[in-house]
Amino acid sequence: MPQVTSKDGVTIGYDVTGSGPAVILVAGATQYRAVDRVTPILIELLAQHFTVINYDRRGRGESTDKWPYAVAREVEDIAALLDVAGREAFVFGMSSGAVLALEAAAAMPRKIKALALYEPPIDPGRSGDAYRYEHMQMAVQAAQGRAAEMMSDFLLGVGMSGAELDGFKQSPAWPAFAAVGLTLEHDYRILADARGSDGPPERWQNAIMPVLVLDGDKSFPFMAAGAEWVASGLHNVERMTLAGQSHEYDPKILAPLLTVFFQLGSVQVH
Repeated sequence: MPQVTSKDGVTIGYDVTGSGPAVILVAGATQYRAVDRVTPILIELLAQHFTVINYDRRGRGESTDKWPYAVAREVEDIAALLDVAGREAFVFGMSSGAVLALEAAAAMPRKIKALALYEPPIDPGRSGDAYRYEHMQMAVQAAQGRAAEMMSDFLLGVGMSGAELDGFKQSPAWPAFAAVGLTLEHDYRILADARGSDGPPERWQNAIMPVLVLDGDKSFPFMAAGAEWVASGLHNVERMTLAGQSHEYDPKILAPLLTVFFQLGSVQVH
């Protein structure tokens, strides 16, 4: 598998599928290529029109890590992948990866041609202090190397029951998820940094490219408000709610929409 070296020396594993203009996919919490079963379907569909770059975020799969963590280091990882792509690309971010993708777009507005975000998981009804406290809890566990405990806390926090978690821990899939538990500190840091004030960060206004912010009407109740909150901090933005979609989107629904948006810079049909 190919690798690229980020600015701080971390190696990022990635793969390339298809041909045409480049699209970089930015994964959410717990996602990486060895365990992800949804993204490969999305890649297959997008690769009919684009060169799709899918990578393991630092600390997961074939990508290394370096501490202490900072969101800027993951932005540098995306910058390294943009160099692989020919110095510019479209970007799609999923969940916390959507917030990371937006940070990259704000830092590199001339290199990211258009940006699509699916359900950035920010609840405007919760305070920035609450996000920072949750990050602190994860950071303490990460410093102690408690990867499995971090993954357990995360899964319980997003709605998995104790009985379901116990069953998951007995399954063959558990070790691959527990192995990347430390990287959850990254995702909690991304969200805490985004909630530094009551409104969206001013730096996001540097993202001058077309941005599409999506949510699903069957998802967690706060996702629509979070998508609106993110969109309110952007200049060149479209908002859309997808019927019948939850936080786990259907690639066959999403891929045609992303194709139109990346090709035209809009999902509005005139």
